Amino acid sequence: MFSQDFMLQNIYVKGEVSNCKYHTSGHIYFTIKDAKGTIACVMFAGNRSGLKFRMEEGQQVVVGGSVEVYERDGKYQLYAREIILDGAGYLYEKFERLKKELAQRGLFAPEYKQPVPKYIRTLGVVTAPTGAAVQDIINITRRRNPYVRIILYPAIVQGEQAAASIIQGIHALEQLGVDVMIVGRGGGSIEDLWAFNEEAVAQAVFDCSVPIISAVGHETDTTIIDFVSDLRAPTPSAAAELAVYDVRQLEAVLESCKGDLSRRMLNRLDRERARVKQAQMKLQYLSPASQIREKRTLAMRLEEQLSSLMQRHIREKRYLLGLYTEKLKGLSPLDKLNQGFSYVSDEKGKTVSDVDHVRVGDRLSIHVKNGRIEAQVTDKEKWKQEKGVLEA
Repeated sequence: MFSQDFMLQNIYVKGEVSNCKYHTSGHIYFTIKDAKGTIACVMFAGNRSGLKFRMEEGQQVVVGGSVEVYERDGKYQLYAREIILDGAGYLYEKFERLKKELAQRGLFAPEYKQPVPKYIRTLGVVTAPTGAAVQDIINITRRRNPYVRIILYPAIVQGEQAAASIIQGIHALEQLGVDVMIVGRGGGSIEDLWAFNEEAVAQAVFDCSVPIISAVGHETDTTIIDFVSDLRAPTPSAAAELAVYDVRQLEAVLESCKGDLSRRMLNRLDRERARVKQAQMKLQYLSPASQIREKRTLAMRLEEQLSSLMQRHIREKRYLLGLYTEKLKGLSPLDKLNQGFSYVSDEKGKTVSDVDHVRVGDRLSIHVKNGRIEAQVTDKEKWKQEKGVLEA
């Protein structure tokens, strides 16, 4: 009867998983129950391809399959061909499917992520106007930098109208031209956070020209826009920390830069002064006046050297002249004349040194030390010279 009943061959039973066991053969044995009853279930290894999650105690599931009798025990049980999560589990399965689809479309690709500006003037916030999330963002922003302007779009963050409200908030703040945007809310169940898992919201975040920081729930909560946004913050408070720079740190950095700049400027001025001084000295050395002074000094030094050389040369020549004078004195005819010698010249003034150069009757001049004597040759005699002796 069970096997022939059409309804019992394609039935869905909803309940809580209990006594779940994964057998080494690959079969899964478990029980589903509710407040009124239980039913034993088995999923054979051949049907596990349709199971997208690992079954655990306490999960709410919907099991599809057929009801048949287990002959050995004489009990009927549910032979599962399909198991899907119910409630939160169903949403989780839907979350995984959408996550996979958007990843394949490239919405999570890092090359599309926009860098979050380091220094901003205007912060846009899309969240509920009341609650801890917006207060945390405001408090941290004012503490870190009171000069940053906060523009809040009071969005609906839970319920059927939440997705459309969040999208409108993103578009509105984008048109206002904020520097960066925080989109998020406080913690909650997966049902409470589901608006941030909607495909339309993810597309709006991806298409926004303003960098978006997602800040949904607590640190352990994860939504689709966390993967699509340009930067993910674990909490709204952390998002404010990431979006707003600490003005005190900036002032300290600027003060440090000011000191470093002053030191660099002073060092540069010192180097330039030294360079100018060196150029000035070089210019003075190469200037015409300096060249003239240097050449004049060189000329004076050369003049002194020349004068010294000339004096030394004169002294040397004077000494040699003295030597030559003394030598000439020994050879001088005047000295010979002073010693009683004389020399004879003919009428033409030629010195007579040979008796053959004159004839009897020639007129001769005889020079002595204090005058001249005119004479006429009356006789001449020639001497013979032999072996150093003169003979008449």
